[in-house]
Amino acid sequence: MSSASAHATSRKNYATADAKTVALAEIIDNIRQDKIHKVLVVGCGSGREAGVLARRWSAYTVGIDTGAQFAFQTAAAAPAQLRIMDAEALEFESDEFDLVYSFHALEHIKDSDQALAEMSRVLRPGGAFCIGTPNSHRLIGYLGSPVSIADKVRWNLADWHARLAGRWSNQAGAHAGFSEDELLAACRRAFGAGESVSAAYYAQLRPHALSTRLVNTMPLGKWLRPCCYIAGVAAEADGMRCLDRRFLPDSGAGEKTARRLTGCVPAPYRPSSPAAS
Repeated sequence: MSSASAHATSRKNYATADAKTVALAEIIDNIRQDKIHKVLVVGCGSGREAGVLARRWSAYTVGIDTGAQFAFQTAAAAPAQLRIMDAEALEFESDEFDLVYSFHALEHIKDSDQALAEMSRVLRPGGAFCIGTPNSHRLIGYLGSPVSIADKVRWNLADWHARLAGRWSNQAGAHAGFSEDELLAACRRAFGAGESVSAAYYAQLRPHALSTRLVNTMPLGKWLRPCCYIAGVAAEADGMRCLDRRFLPDSGAGEKTARRLTGCVPAPYRPSSPAAS
């Protein structure tokens, strides 16, 4: 591949990644009306998405990752700060952030429940969270990935090989992710709140695509969507953590509808420091 072609491919990859981040940011804006001052991005990779969020909200933003797979791109991440850190033992005070955001990182973390508990600990009362992973029930994936058709075929074959070999799990090293029900249950255990925004995300990302409209209106959507996303706004009240879901993009037509649902469940235990968890 020539240098010009490589540069064009790189720009396309970045544009695709940025569009996904912006689509989720739109949903976050619609479910949380207050100003976002401090953002934590867990599993930030190169840091680019942390930069997109920092600039969007003019917010103090920190991206954390293990540094094992991606090199930090500080220029692309600016003005966000990037730090090497273990998601299972976050080095922040409790109730420190207005938003905790994690895009396709949870499936790579050994103890995902511990990581979610830590995200909940550092999220302040009334803060928002948005967690996304691959959909483990997907029939096919990577369609929207900015890679070659050959890579998409190869990755899907690897997924099906892992399924047939009985190794279709994150613990076994497969890029499985979580089913929407699994991710929703895990988020509700950790944050005491959460709703699926998967359909809203795809409607936001590809609002005019016929495939999006068909999948979002079909009962088999949980198996056809390659990824799943859970978001929520939590608040403390009388020992309960409550979800306040305000305005979400309509999952079928892609238009915003004023839907409100408030449901309270017991708040999870929130240790005073990472060492106590």
